[in-house]
Amino acid sequence: MCIDSAVDAATGRIGSYPGVVDTVVQLLASAREALAGAPKEGLGEDRDSRWRGRRIVRVGEAWHLGVLLLTDDHVLATAEVLRAAEPGRRGYTAESARERAARRAEALRGGFREGEVVHVGWSVIDAYAVDAGGSSGPLARIDGVPSVRWSAAGGYMPLAGYLRERVELLRG
Repeated sequence: MCIDSAVDAATGRIGSYPGVVDTVVQLLASAREALAGAPKEGLGEDRDSRWRGRRIVRVGEAWHLGVLLLTDDHVLATAEVLRAAEPGRRGYTAESARERAARRAEALRGGFREGEVVHVGWSVIDAYAVDAGGSSGPLARIDGVPSVRWSAAGGYMPLAGYLRERVELLRG
């Protein structure tokens, strides 16, 4: 990583100086550096077996940055986010509430602690493809600027500003 894209120790600034275009890979490395020591959340995968039933097992951990999950080695697109919990009451007025309770219980059965946040259904984003001018998940290069689509209906915004804001929120 070049000095221009490093995290400014005094301000926690992510991204380069004005006029310098960062790569997605550089921006993510700067974010990782700024997040050192910040709390991570669990990554889970669905498993189903004849003997242990349906459950969500831990496969890693990541920093949750809105539509992105940042691990030590990868960037992922978020999908389902839930909190591990006992299923609770049985009489639900909506089938969707019953399904959410079942998913929370699957995380608990898979080894997550009660109340722990679990991310399931995430997908790997190819940061190098975005740097090459393509797109992957919510990341794309728009007019040469690494950008992120922060919601399905929303437009793109510069990735440097998005990461800066999300890191500040997470570091609190």
